[in-house]
Amino acid sequence: MAASPAYGEDKGGSSSLGEPEYGHDPASGGIFSSDYKRHDDLKEMLDSNKDSLKLEAMKRIVAMIARGKNASDLFPAVVKNVACKNIEVKKLVYVYLVRYAEEQQDLALLSISTFQRGLKDPNQLIRASALRVLSSIRVPIIVPIMMLAIKEAASDMSPYVRKTAAHAIPKLYSLDSDQKDQLIEVIEKLLADKTTLVAGSVVMAFEEVCPERIDLIHKNYRKLCNLLIDVEEWGQVVIINMLTRYARTQFLSPNQNESLLEESTEKAFYGSEEEDAKDAKAEAAPLAKRKPYVMDPDHRLLLRNTKPLLQSRNAAVVMAVAQLYFHLAPKAEVGVIAKALVRLLRSHSEVQYVVLQNVATMSIKRRGMFEPYLKSFYIRSTDPTQIKILKLEVLTNLANETNISTILREFQTYIRSMDKDFVAATIQAIGRCATNIGKVRDTCLNGLVQLLSNRDELVVAESVVVIKKLLQMQPAQHSEIIKHMAKLTDNIQVPMARASILWLIGEYCEHVPKIAPDVLRKMAKSFTNEEDIVKLQVINLAAKLYLTNSKQSKLLTQYVLNLAKYDQNYDIRDRARFIRQLIVPTEKSGALNKYAKKLFLAQKPAPILESSFKDRDHFQLGSLSHLLNAKAVGYQELPDWPDEAPDPSVRNVEVPEWTKCTSREKRKEKVEKPFYSDSEEPESVSEESGSSSSSGSSSSSSEEEEEEEDEEEGSGEQSEDKEEEEERSKRKEKEGFRKAAPGSPSEEEEEDRVKKTKKKKASQGRKGRAETSSEEASASESSSSGSESGSEAEAKRRKAPPSSRAGPKEISLLDLDDFTPPPPQPIPSSSIISTSLVTDLEGLTLTDTSLAPALLSPGLGAVRTYELLHRMAGEGLSVEYCFSRRPFPGDPHMVAVQIHISNNTDAEVKNLRVSEPKPLSGMRIQEFPEIERLAPGDTASVVMGIDFCDSTQAANFQLCTHTRHFYVSIQPPVGELMAPVFMSENEFKKEQEHLARPGEGKLTGMSEITEKLTLSEKCRSDHAIVQQVTLAANVGRVPCGAANEYRFAAKTMTSGSLVLITLERREGAAAQLTVNSEKMVIGTMLVKDIVQALAQ
Repeated sequence: MAASPAYGEDKGGSSSLGEPEYGHDPASGGIFSSDYKRHDDLKEMLDSNKDSLKLEAMKRIVAMIARGKNASDLFPAVVKNVACKNIEVKKLVYVYLVRYAEEQQDLALLSISTFQRGLKDPNQLIRASALRVLSSIRVPIIVPIMMLAIKEAASDMSPYVRKTAAHAIPKLYSLDSDQKDQLIEVIEKLLADKTTLVAGSVVMAFEEVCPERIDLIHKNYRKLCNLLIDVEEWGQVVIINMLTRYARTQFLSPNQNESLLEESTEKAFYGSEEEDAKDAKAEAAPLAKRKPYVMDPDHRLLLRNTKPLLQSRNAAVVMAVAQLYFHLAPKAEVGVIAKALVRLLRSHSEVQYVVLQNVATMSIKRRGMFEPYLKSFYIRSTDPTQIKILKLEVLTNLANETNISTILREFQTYIRSMDKDFVAATIQAIGRCATNIGKVRDTCLNGLVQLLSNRDELVVAESVVVIKKLLQMQPAQHSEIIKHMAKLTDNIQVPMARASILWLIGEYCEHVPKIAPDVLRKMAKSFTNEEDIVKLQVINLAAKLYLTNSKQSKLLTQYVLNLAKYDQNYDIRDRARFIRQLIVPTEKSGALNKYAKKLFLAQKPAPILESSFKDRDHFQLGSLSHLLNAKAVGYQELPDWPDEAPDPSVRNVEVPEWTKCTSREKRKEKVEKPFYSDSEEPESVSEESGSSSSSGSSSSSSEEEEEEEDEEEGSGEQSEDKEEEEERSKRKEKEGFRKAAPGSPSEEEEEDRVKKTKKKKASQGRKGRAETSSEEASASESSSSGSESGSEAEAKRRKAPPSSRAGPKEISLLDLDDFTPPPPQPIPSSSIISTSLVTDLEGLTLTDTSLAPALLSPGLGAVRTYELLHRMAGEGLSVEYCFSRRPFPGDPHMVAVQIHISNNTDAEVKNLRVSEPKPLSGMRIQEFPEIERLAPGDTASVVMGIDFCDSTQAANFQLCTHTRHFYVSIQPPVGELMAPVFMSENEFKKEQEHLARPGEGKLTGMSEITEKLTLSEKCRSDHAIVQQVTLAANVGRVPCGAANEYRFAAKTMTSGSLVLITLERREGAAAQLTVNSEKMVIGTMLVKDIVQALAQ
């Protein structure tokens, strides 16, 4: 038995007798081992030249650490291998060093140069591990090295290393808080990272270092909302909690109009009906003055993107979303969390405990939310006591007049339980139900009186305490119960119960005038043996009886006061002296003696039995502080809602600060410099300015819509938004460069060039000349200077053929011969067509038949009409709409929608208007002016603008008359989400080449979609092909020298992204369609529409 003590030792070693023993350590190298030779075999393996032995040794060491064994004595042998070339060994060495670097700081510092080299290792895992070890060495002297390493890692190509950098930030901050400013810069940089791997870690760093810097979140708010679904689970918890606090500071309360109603609900639960009736009028006035609440689209975005996480397998994520909805969502929408929380009640008891704590708090304010799940809170015999008590709390909170009978039957069963604490809690719950629901008060009281005959003393004692509280509400009606309880003083020994009975008898002694003195007599006998709480109530009973029935109780009272005068407890001695002076008049007693009856026998208010969770909602749900009902270290208060909404534009993102011009873009800019001569103004400036002048809100909301579209189409590209931002910044740079080009041409040179252009065109015939001048005007006006907005340029281009709108829908080309151009006006230098386009046009020999359709404005073709409201559904009101392809006045990003409203009824329709538009996040709707009257048989045409955010999702709104509301929606074809762009052939090729070229984070062909098709018989001619393409999409024709090729260009309305279309005819009816666009979803849908138009 000599080895038996060795089994109790953790680290093994030799026994006191020096006998060998069994080694407990799996890495000890043998069955028998001595303490001084422990780990020698591992040290030999680590010192060997073979990587396989080192790897085996490290695996065994890491296994020891995982089992909780102490392997710190191996530190010198392990740290020598930090420079090992074998990747697997190096990874395990770093794992070991992270564990022990803080304990063995001096030895770790010797290898710091190796860790710094590891930061440059080509393997991302080694770089991350080196940074992790470096941040684990808690020595202030290496703070500058750590800071430098974190800054470098924050710019690393690998998201895993950037994530590790985010983890290192709180470690460095705890070591040296003076580095806060520099760390905030790194956090700001990492917050702009679009990788889901980094998001959760950097938000955690933000919460640790600078939670007050809410301004860092503004620009990244929408991105975090959209990435949330793909972040790892613990990252989701951190982000949701942070966004909850953010939303409470940035948005208005969605329940501001209901807050008064909510208060009245609380009063109904805890107060009396009389008080509610008095306050009803006072509440009505401020409620009427409230302004109508409109939810911020960013607030809605957060709620919409967190809702799917209620189905998460991680209980912490579900709890985080639940608390977010409870604190941020409108009252009508909070109910969605109930089902998810009830699902968590099937988890482990620890999870149940936390969830039930939060449900207990929620069920006080949002009782109706959990009522459908009442049976889920029924108690099982296998539940631990703390779970049972919490479920009781919830059941009591959910009790109302409808379900009280069911709940009381359930409570009746619980009273028979063997768990005494649970039985006591059940009796208290019955008392609370009786207090809150007057209808069942008598039933509950009778049930509790029956429990007084229970064999279990604890049950009787708890019943007495609860009955005492209930009797205070209606004492006159229940003198029999008081008599019954007075008899129990002989049997009940629980001090609290005895004290409660004595208080009841003393308080209502006029109801039991014969019994009260007898009870005092009995208690005087056993006074010295009673507990302190009982003694105090005996003194009170004696005083009250002396004041009401001094004949029978005078001597008893003096006897009790004398006993109390010499009691061991000074509270009882003091109480006895005080009461003697108060009730027994003497010469020395003061004026208080006159008021003794009023002091002792004053009417006392009935106690209100409230939930212990009533005041917990000032803590954020799901937090440790809420669980403990005390403010924990590091807890951040949940801010109150602002009275006025802060500026929402702070969340708009146009070009983030971290977007930099890549070397590829710089090279492209250098190549483009000689393309335009000094005397030229590039044609595409207006297009670029239109793109770059898009407001921040529309650009950022377009990013959100892109992500939603990506999810719908099944394409998970995370880099699409990034490429779009880079493209915009690049265009801005090019635009700025072109504006800065010196040597702007004089007016005389401009006029000479115009004359030359006209002479060159004269040989092409009258018809061609008319159309060319139309095209020239359109193209020149589209190339307006950067100071001119895109909407103005587009409006001029639409106005070029004035007869197109005034005349009938079908316009013959011959009609254009009679077109008389307006008298010549002085033309500014910026509006002249670029000479590059003139040169391209001069080199072309286009026949009349090919040129006519090429320059035909897409707006002149037949416009498709869609039905918005059928006359049957609209009760005689029929509504149709079409996309007019004209610029919407005031906002170039909106699609103009022409709406035709016909009144087919016999009555006049009044107040036709758009009400309650419910656009998706980022989408905007500009309503048409209200039509006051529409006579029977009349038709009205109005225009409304919709910013679809480059998405084909429907815009939903209500069409209202003075009597009815009709829910309608407008869903745009993808071809109507763009505006035509006019460019030269060379510019087209250059843009196409740029889009097709792979860039950073972009795969080859990502921006190009190609589809083969067979042209239908009616689409064999040039005119028919151009007509079908322009009918399917709002695009502009680009001149092309090849006879079998057709080119078209457009830009998306919201983001201004280019869309280039190439149709190449091959042998017979075969053709190939190519669409180049940064927007993959738009490109894919556009290909389908054009193929359908050409093949049908």
